[in-house]
Amino acid sequence: MNSNQNAPRLRDHAVFDAELPGKSMSARDFKRILGWTRPHRKTALISLALVVTASFLAVLLPVIITRVVIDGLLIQQPRLSAPDLGLSQLTQIIAQGLQLSTLTAACLLYGGLLILCQIAYHWHRTTLATTVMYALRDLRLDLFSHLERRPSTFYDKVAVGRVMTRITNDVQALFDMLMGLGLLVGEFVPFFIALALMLSIDLELTLYLLIALPVFALLTYVFRMATRQIYRQIRNSLSQLNQNLQENLSGIQVVQLSNREALNLSLYKSINKRNQQQEITAIKLETGYGAFMQNMVNMALAAILWIGGGDVIQETISLGSLILFTQFIDMFIRPIRVLGEQYNVIFRAMASAERIFQALDWDEQIREPKVATALPDRLSGGIRFEALTFGYEPNQPILKNLNLVIAPGEKIAIVGPTGSGKSTLIRLLTRSYDFPDQSIFLDNIDLNHIRSSDVRRRVGVVLQDFHIFAGSVLDNIQLGNPNITREDAIKAARWVQAHDFIQGLPEGYDTKLHERGQNLSQGQRQLLSFARVLASDPEILVLDEATASIDTETEQKIQTALKQLTKGRTAILIAHRLQTIQEADRIVVLKQGEIREVGTHAELMRLQGLYYTLTQLQFQDVSRSP
Repeated sequence: MNSNQNAPRLRDHAVFDAELPGKSMSARDFKRILGWTRPHRKTALISLALVVTASFLAVLLPVIITRVVIDGLLIQQPRLSAPDLGLSQLTQIIAQGLQLSTLTAACLLYGGLLILCQIAYHWHRTTLATTVMYALRDLRLDLFSHLERRPSTFYDKVAVGRVMTRITNDVQALFDMLMGLGLLVGEFVPFFIALALMLSIDLELTLYLLIALPVFALLTYVFRMATRQIYRQIRNSLSQLNQNLQENLSGIQVVQLSNREALNLSLYKSINKRNQQQEITAIKLETGYGAFMQNMVNMALAAILWIGGGDVIQETISLGSLILFTQFIDMFIRPIRVLGEQYNVIFRAMASAERIFQALDWDEQIREPKVATALPDRLSGGIRFEALTFGYEPNQPILKNLNLVIAPGEKIAIVGPTGSGKSTLIRLLTRSYDFPDQSIFLDNIDLNHIRSSDVRRRVGVVLQDFHIFAGSVLDNIQLGNPNITREDAIKAARWVQAHDFIQGLPEGYDTKLHERGQNLSQGQRQLLSFARVLASDPEILVLDEATASIDTETEQKIQTALKQLTKGRTAILIAHRLQTIQEADRIVVLKQGEIREVGTHAELMRLQGLYYTLTQLQFQDVSRSP
């Protein structure tokens, strides 16, 4: 029955926000990434089989040209020093079966294998992309589900933009890496097949080329280490550009009112110029590397022709075998070049994987009871705060030894200066934060013994900063709760005087709302938030500055509804409007996290204490209004 008594461990949320430099590919992280592909391994195996097939066909194509056509048909010198993989015999079978010339049969065989090769490659890329997209779809769902369940303490200290980057940019970086690695397999399969054939054609020439391979690999490694730093600088400057742009556009009114356009443009130009210089440096390095590697390939080709040409003259190998050898050079060296091109993709992806795993492994959560207390079908709504002390930061209490009993069905107003702990009290009541055991009771049940989801179903909260979701008006009242029927939603809207304006919308309750409900007025959005909470029929109703954004006329509409709605419910009102507070059964005055005064409006006014002062300072304009 007892919940975990251990205090939550301190966490460095700045680590989550920090830019991670990235690291080398680790087998552990790569294996973890591949874990999301396991449910789709059948498609992945098909993709692997297709790329092996396509690679083998790609190797057969030059064999037909060199060994079958050049050696066998044109110069009629089919030497046995180089294998033809049975293609000469297959050409003869096709020629005899279709009654064609041998050359025509060879061309027909080449065309057929070429079409099959391209189909296999296309199918390989399609199945590979399907596997990767399904896997990363599952990863996004896991990330979303995990981050959606992080508590308020997490989002109080972590930038939401960083969280969104984990699900968008970082997952996309993994897509680029997995697609690149999958396509890289299609480069290395021909590499090994070509290597085997080259060894059978001429061992000496192959050994010369094998000696050159480490040189190519070393040059690629040195180049990528040089570009690694410049690409990191590009990412940082691009991040600064985006941050500067977001800062200026979000504060455009201040920028224009203070005539900062020229100064802000100058700062943006400075960052943009630095990014431009870095991009130009990267382009120069990339083009220089490409030209250098191409020249190295041409030099290797020239060396092979020089050495192999002598062998042809001496008739130790055939002309077709030498040409076949030169065509295999590209298959032999291309994987190294592609691997070098994928280096930065892999580097960026591993940094993204590091951030994704950091988010997935962030286990901060609200303490839940090991064995939860089951709540009855209907609560009476009694609430008790007993010696409650709480702070968002260690040794910085917001609420201090607070004691308060709210009777079932009682309407309590909580007032106090900014920072006195009013909203904090509500956040604890809805279990948005952890607090000590035996501090808050609901119907004499320790709130920490009740699952947070059960508490939130019984406590309905209307906030000043409410959120409208994409969807219809009805969707925004039901919020996906299957227990709320259309009739229940309409009934709730009638209670809060929202039915008339909803009926006046183009499609009534089925009207699609714009982003953040911009096709509704501020008062209409607030009334909709009332209907949303009341449709769930909570036993406890909390209004946290809920009428602060409503004009006087709209507030008058809901005052009558509130009187009816709060009957049989416990109601906690945090408000600045005097009329709302005056109708409470009791008023609790907070200051610096402590209860200073408790009583009715008349009693506290006669006392002429803190409430009287607040009334005179904050409510005098309201009290004068008719």
